[in-house]
Amino acid sequence: MKVEELSPLPKDKVHFRHASFKFVPKEAGCYVLTTFDNDILYIGYSVNLNDRIKQHLDNPEKTNPTKEGKAIWFYFTTYDPQNLPKLERTWINHFVAMHGRFPIMNKVNSPVS
Repeated sequence: MKVEELSPLPKDKVHFRHASFKFVPKEAGCYVLTTFDNDILYIGYSVNLNDRIKQHLDNPEKTNPTKEGKAIWFYFTTYDPQNLPKLERTWINHFVAMHGRFPIMNKVNSPVS
């Protein structure tokens, strides 16, 4: 599934590398890690997107290639902190409906609030 198929669409993107964290806000939001061709590898949310991209960049599970490709882009959108799990769950459910499984880097489903 391509990131362009998500609704609502993430508003911003940066390269998934250490030099990019300074362009990611310290606000709550949902985000997606994708390949160069925008194939979704991971869907998540955080109360601080800036901290989260740094955590992922220090995690080999997120930086190493998968059988579906390597994370190149970090798409994100700031969002109401109280509705983060709902947006993440919406994106994951859309992915599961299309593929019958979670994105390759997601291990568990989003919490229900």
